[in-house]
Amino acid sequence: MSWLPSASTARHLFFGVVIGFSLSFASTSVVSAYRKRKEASETARANLRPIELRGDEILDGVTGLIGNTPLIRINSLSDALGVEILGKAEYLNPGGSVKDRVALRIIEDAEREGLLQPYTGSRIFEGTVGSTGISIATIARARGYDATIVMPDDIALEKVKALEALGANVERVRPASIVDKKQYVNLAREYALHFSGAKSPSSHRAHSRILKKTARSVSLNGNGNGHHASFSEESHSHARGFFADQFENRSNFDAHYSGTGPEIWRQTNGEIVAFVAGAGTGGTIAGTGQFLKSVADDILVVLADPEGSGLYNKVKHCVMYDPKESEGTRRRHQVDTVVEGIGINRITKNIELALPVIDDAFRVTDAEAVSMSRFLVQRDGLFLGSSSAVNLIACVKLARKMAWSNGEKIVTVL
Repeated sequence: MSWLPSASTARHLFFGVVIGFSLSFASTSVVSAYRKRKEASETARANLRPIELRGDEILDGVTGLIGNTPLIRINSLSDALGVEILGKAEYLNPGGSVKDRVALRIIEDAEREGLLQPYTGSRIFEGTVGSTGISIATIARARGYDATIVMPDDIALEKVKALEALGANVERVRPASIVDKKQYVNLAREYALHFSGAKSPSSHRAHSRILKKTARSVSLNGNGNGHHASFSEESHSHARGFFADQFENRSNFDAHYSGTGPEIWRQTNGEIVAFVAGAGTGGTIAGTGQFLKSVADDILVVLADPEGSGLYNKVKHCVMYDPKESEGTRRRHQVDTVVEGIGINRITKNIELALPVIDDAFRVTDAEAVSMSRFLVQRDGLFLGSSSAVNLIACVKLARKMAWSNGEKIVTVL
């Protein structure tokens, strides 16, 4: 049996085989563990990778935040009535209201027409009860302009503080009728003309030119503030006074016709049955209403009108009249109301555009508005202002009047 290995050789062979199997198993286990760790690491990196932004998701400054606001379902009212009451969350605009759209469109249109040039010391003037002033002050700063806001002295002090914080010059004046030269809108127009250096700012010719163009500016003889290094001293001689004129300016209407209206139509997939809004200048209900009617003429456009405003009777009876202005009770100044921003007793250019498309109107009392504001805070966690409350009261009244209860979509502005 000489061919058999010795005991020593057999022992070495055995240990070699055992060690070989052990190393093979160990290496396989190591490779498997490495692969698992690598896969886990790649999964973790995939989950933690930075958010990839498309070019259109990077907004161009504060003005990029304006518009494309969401629709919010008002759960408490919708559930109670069996309809879908949807609020366009315009308070999410950087200036806190729908007026951001208007201010931006007015300024952009003025720039396109050569009436304004940024960083030249130009100043924008406006007469407003607050919201438009805040929007103008916000956008003016972002676009290289100064702002002067003229407003009634009975407006909430919080709005004044906000305007001043935004760097606007604020002048508060006694509430007065539009026929009074000291009415806040008339004063804003006059200040713009004075800023321009016009020799006769009160002349008929200058006044007519302002009304005809609605947003006019005149060259100022050197009052530049040197805001931007890229403009020479010569360019500062072209600083201008510009009267925004939200009540009469067609840009107000256009902002909603091309923006708010199409957004609502897309967000509701065209299933909207009614649009409800108050009117101050009239631009929101005019522009949005006309667009919605242009795509579906059976959509109801409904006015929400507060106490002291004559628009309700203008829609219902074709006469601009409010009961509180009846003979023997009419006050010299506007009727007191807690509602700010909507309601008016005169026909503006933008309201003229609204009247043909308004199908119905509801009057809302101060008590109803206050109750709705408190209800929304308690039931929906929505802290909204008086004009939003008026809009939602009108939505409720419309749903009840039409006996809707099958999920019909009613849209309003918050």
